[in-house]
Amino acid sequence: MATVAEHGGPPGGPGGQARTRLARAAVVTAARALFTERGYAATTVEAISDGSGVPAATIYRLFSAKLGILKALLDVSIAGDDEAAPLADRPHVRALLDDPDPRNQLAGFAGITRRIMSRTEPVYRILVSAAGSDPDAAALLAGQARHRQRGQAQIARVLARAGALRPGLREREAADIIHALMSPEVYRLLTGDRGWRPERYERWLSGILIDQLLPPLQPQ
Repeated sequence: MATVAEHGGPPGGPGGQARTRLARAAVVTAARALFTERGYAATTVEAISDGSGVPAATIYRLFSAKLGILKALLDVSIAGDDEAAPLADRPHVRALLDDPDPRNQLAGFAGITRRIMSRTEPVYRILVSAAGSDPDAAALLAGQARHRQRGQAQIARVLARAGALRPGLREREAADIIHALMSPEVYRLLTGDRGWRPERYERWLSGILIDQLLPPLQPQ
């Protein structure tokens, strides 16, 4: 039986890019199942190769190492696809940053956060577990936190520049509030430990962000 990596035309030919994308997707899908079932440390590249139908040599060429597979799995889970465009540059995110109504902005980002967290929560648990014993995984986890912080700081910056923050709240403090409330830990606490449905989490997140960051609405 031909493996995933053997389908299509010759390397560099018309089918090469599509074949590579298919192989990457197969590896990420197999890795998700194996990491969840066995844990990151106990899963080998050879097991991922067997599960995906992609030769181990091809996996190393595409991802360099097992950690590269975990990073790709995290990236796909965050974005919801394997497109190269960063999440911050996606049209729906740009539209929210440009929205003149700060309440619409925060409600919209609460929805985006809920969808991202729903996709990434199992992968985030895998990464946190791996970080406990693997220095490279710990570095990936720390890098992911920094990346998330930079992205969320854009929301505070847009609100501050529009003069939309509540009186006395500085941009840095607003960024800290956003970073804390939109964290994977809060999502896991409420939806996992407390049994909230993701939709309830989204409503809560939208309301608490508006309450903490924006001045109260004036009575008509």
